[in-house]
Amino acid sequence: MTPAENVYKALQDMGISYEVVEHPPALTTEEADKYIEGKEGCRTKTLFLRNRNKKRCILLIMDEVKRLDMKKCAEMLEEKEFKFASAELLAEKLGLAAGVVSPFGLLNNTAHDVTVYFDKAMLDEYRILTFHPNENTATVFIDSGDLQRFIKNTGHEYFIINT
Repeated sequence: MTPAENVYKALQDMGISYEVVEHPPALTTEEADKYIEGKEGCRTKTLFLRNRNKKRCILLIMDEVKRLDMKKCAEMLEEKEFKFASAELLAEKLGLAAGVVSPFGLLNNTAHDVTVYFDKAMLDEYRILTFHPNENTATVFIDSGDLQRFIKNTGHEYFIINT
């Protein structure tokens, strides 16, 4: 099975509904947006971050148009600093390549050592969120509550914060 087929099967097995728009490969949210123009949903960005000693990894999900203050984020999560994780750490923890970071990568994190954080403002404004299904040739539209259920079903924790 392809990475996307694994995501779709997991969602179906969990009884979670979703919609998929297939498109040519898109490495950025701007590229993917061209293919899903006019469809309802928040265009998200999912950032894979790590703390200074690389012992704490997080996925931060926020509206693609919002800018992240890394210093504020670190303070809020009681760390000295957060940095973008390397492509190697991303592959090790989530089995994903750069340009395809998605909460669906949690399916590959059997150690359950990645924590998810949602931006509260995004959840307050949008019900439908969009993500790549572990490959960049499609966009999945999913209800935010269903995504939270997916995260819990994979054995991971999530928190809602004001970024």
